[in-house]
Formats: sequence, C-alpha cells, structure tokens
Amino acid sequence: MSSHSPAGAVVPEWLAVPDDPNDLVEPVWPAGAARDPRGVLTLGGIPATELRERFGTPLYVVDEDAVRARAREVLAAFREATARHGARARVYYAGKAFLSTEIVRWVREEGLAVDVATGGELAIALAAGADPFHLGMHGNNKSMAELEQAVSVGIGSVVLDSAIEIERLAAIAERRGVVQRVLVRVNSGVHAETHDFLATAHEDQKFGFPLQQAPEIVARIRELPSLEFMGLHCHIGSQIFGTAGFAESAARVIEVHAELLRGGDVPVLNLGGGFGIAYTRVDDPTPIAELADGIVDAVAGECAARGIPVPNLAFEPGRTIVGRAGVTLYEVGTVKPVQATAAVTRLYVSVDGGMSDNARPALYGADFSARIASRTSDAPPALARVVGRHCESGDIVVDAEYLPADVAPGDLLAVPATGAYCHSLSSNYNAVPRPPVVALRQGTARVIVRGETIDDLLARDMGVAAPNEVTE
Repeated sequence: MSSHSPAGAVVPEWLAVPDDPNDLVEPVWPAGAARDPRGVLTLGGIPATELRERFGTPLYVVDEDAVRARAREVLAAFREATARHGARARVYYAGKAFLSTEIVRWVREEGLAVDVATGGELAIALAAGADPFHLGMHGNNKSMAELEQAVSVGIGSVVLDSAIEIERLAAIAERRGVVQRVLVRVNSGVHAETHDFLATAHEDQKFGFPLQQAPEIVARIRELPSLEFMGLHCHIGSQIFGTAGFAESAARVIEVHAELLRGGDVPVLNLGGGFGIAYTRVDDPTPIAELADGIVDAVAGECAARGIPVPNLAFEPGRTIVGRAGVTLYEVGTVKPVQATAAVTRLYVSVDGGMSDNARPALYGADFSARIASRTSDAPPALARVVGRHCESGDIVVDAEYLPADVAPGDLLAVPATGAYCHSLSSNYNAVPRPPVVALRQGTARVIVRGETIDDLLARDMGVAAPNEVTE
C-alpha cells in the first residue's frame, strides 16, 4: 500500500521515476488494458478516444467482463477455503462500493448476494430484480421507514447496530407477523492499518457494539420471538493487505461466538470485507485465494482450539470486485509548470473533472495513477499533479505522478482503479453534473448510468420558473 511522505514533501518517497511514462502497470489497470498501434489506450478492446467521441468526458468506464470474472474468482476462493473445513461460504457484494441495477444483475448472475445500507440502495437492488432473501441490510441509523421496507419485502438479514434498533425491528416484524433474521455487529478492537477514517473496528466510532457487550445483546434478541439471531458480524476496515488483521479479529470474535453457542445456535459468522487493491505501481495486494485460505484457516484454528464446529462464513467484498475494473477518462484543459521548490518544478495538469467525480483524494489522501490515453510520447517523464476544475486547493485527482513532459491541452487522460467509491461519492460541487457510467463487454460499450445535465440540476431548483409560468 503506497504510503504518504512527510508533510511538505514534493515527491512521495514511494514514487520512482518510471522507465517509460506510457506504461500500464498490470496490477493497477484492468486486465486487457493495452495500447493500439497508434499508442491509444484500449479498454475492453475499445480505443479510449472512441469512448470520448461517443460519450464525452469526464467518463466513468467499467469493464463488465472484469467485474464478472472477479466476482467468480472471489466466490470460488471462499467456497473452496470453507469447504476444506466442512463449512459453507456466502459472499455479499458490498453495494456501497458502486451500485446500479446493472451491477446488481452482474454480481447476482455470478452467484453473489448483495448488501445494502440505505433504502435507496435497497430500492436499486430490488429494481434490478434481486431476490430479497439474498440481500442484507447494514447501517448505524436505519430509519423506521427503511426497516419497514426491509421487513416488508422479506430481506434476508438485517445487521443490528444498536440496542434501540433491536426493539424497533422486533416491533415491526411482530406487527407484520414474520420472524426477521438478524446479525449483531461487534467491534473486535482490531484496527486496520489504513487511514483512520477507513478503520472501522476500534471502539470509539459509530458502528456496532463492543465485543464484551455481545452476550447481553444476543440474550435480548433471543427473548424476542419476532427476531432470529443468526450470528455476529465484524468489519475491521478497508483497503487492507495481508491476513494478519483478519486473523487477530477472528480470534477475538470466535471467543465470543463460542460463548454464545452455549445459549443456542450461531450458524453464521460474517467477517466483512475490506480487501485492498492496487492504486499505484508499488501497491501489492494479497491474492484473493491467499486471503481466503488465511482467513478461513485462522477461523478453523480458533474453532478447533475451543472444540466447536466451524460456522458458515460470510464475506462482503466491494472494492476488490469493481475497483480495478473501473477507469475514469478526462480531457486536459490547461498545463501549468509551478516551481514547487528551488530544485523541483511540478506540472499542474488540470482536467475537466475533479473532486466531484473522485472525492477519495480529498477525503482520505488516497493515491492514484494516471496515463495519457490518446497517444504515447517520447518525451521524458516529468513530475505532475493532476487537479480538477473546482474552486478548492484540495481538488486533487492524482497527487503525484510522472507523465510525459509534453502533456498538453486536449490530451485524453486516464486514471485507473476508479471503479469503487468514485461514482458512489460523486457530487454536484460547483454545480458540475455527474458523469455517465459506460460498461464495456465483448467489444461493445453502453451507458448503464446516464450522465447528468445542467437541465437536471435546474430541474430541482424550485426558484426556476416552470415553462409558461408567469412571474412578476
């Protein structure tokens, strides 16, 4: 995982001058990304310049074949790992990474369930035709309307996040004459080695119950005839490499799982997701089969030490399913050399998007990569910072990258690994319409999320006169 340099450093310690500033580093770009004989980047066999001509920029591009292949790979890895220990695995796609009706259809057709965190996400999944039984609902503050909606459609499980929510959900289920399956989210106290805002298992945060409180919470659930306790849920963070954190978290959660078994069945343990991907050439994500084996083996070892069976396991990958499959295309508007230090000049490459379509650098200091997509160049590499069009000094798309020194207005720029949390976090800051999402499959491209227009923005402004409206 690329690490940030000391404050004020112009060139991050991890960023080396590439031998070729046109190269496409394999772990970062979608499988099959290449350059055609003209030097143009091709995605899914389609030239990026053709995508610009058809759909404009900025443009989110997602490779459907890559998403489907990754979904199959992840599902197979966890199923094989659990089967060796006599258990079963269910894999939920974490919808918050990027959700649309098409994405839901892709992952469902490849065998994944889907988790949602709001009524809006639930509505998208249902609109895609998903079986509600194969959906799970998260959220630390689900509204009464959202809980009603979830129970009424027959959602497969609800992850409980507070004592208040237990009573609310039980009352709704009782009124509707159903028994709702639930899990209890707990904090294992294991911190993901990542940005503080991405680490979600430490105690001083909004999600879940302290691990030591789980027995009394589960006891209350078991008293309520309208709720069926299925197991514990724990998520330690996001963009995690390696299995050590998952193994330590599993050890702590299994201790409580074993205690709960003395009071009744605990058929499921959900260990969440958070598996990392490569955003830069120095990132080295753990292969999914290695992750699956390491996590499941750790759970099995803890269970064996306590003489209990391995429960069925659930996982919730999102970023690792769609992240690498996505690329964002921009057009360069201006290029401006800035004397960063006495010895270093940095090119500020301004593009026609920015923090409204990729908020992650501003939110988390996230690192990304970039390449010129419309051509190759023999110019030497130059230190560059790709910035957006918004009125914020923190409007940075790629903090530090080496691009050909002749990068110029009109060049098409591609930023890889943007399939997760870019469209989901997009906004209309500075009244900029959100870009469309185009899916690629077998050499064809189609819009799966329509881009917004200025008319869309004005349509919600109630101060705008309606057609034929007389104003004084």
